[in-house]
Amino acid sequence: MSGDIVVTVPASVSAASPDPALVEVLSAHRFDEIRLAAYLKGRLDGFDGTLTVRQFQGGQSNPTFLLDTLAGKLVLRKKPPGVLLPSAHQIEREFRVIMALHGTGVPVPHPLLLCDDPGVIGAPFYVMRYVGGRIFDHPKADAAAAHERGSLYAAMARTLATLHKVDP
Repeated sequence: MSGDIVVTVPASVSAASPDPALVEVLSAHRFDEIRLAAYLKGRLDGFDGTLTVRQFQGGQSNPTFLLDTLAGKLVLRKKPPGVLLPSAHQIEREFRVIMALHGTGVPVPHPLLLCDDPGVIGAPFYVMRYVGGRIFDHPKADAAAAHERGSLYAAMARTLATLHKVDP
């Protein structure tokens, strides 16, 4: 049935998952996944309404979710619940920056859509393509082996140099 919206709930998230630090959506960050799927259908190329949502654990401010779809993996970032300072958690600005940097050589995910209507899932959000990779929680990158750190820091320096070439 092509008009169906299918949202599945992961039975559990395995420690062997290829995605780093994924958990079931935390109760404080739950939203209407069926409403999200209905909103995305017709707005995202290749999205047929089939969706599994898990939450990335950690992060500093805005809740971030992995959307597994038949068309591929996507990432949704949204404002957190509760009363927020007007200048805090500006996911709209974050989306605009990613949009501006996309295609400049600065490594950013492919931005797909921004929804500033809190009526869809309770807060403004944006969706971008998922980019796999390792996440380092500390600038020392002490989770990396000593022989890997030189390449990490060299890549960081190249990325900063590319960023500095972008005309704001």
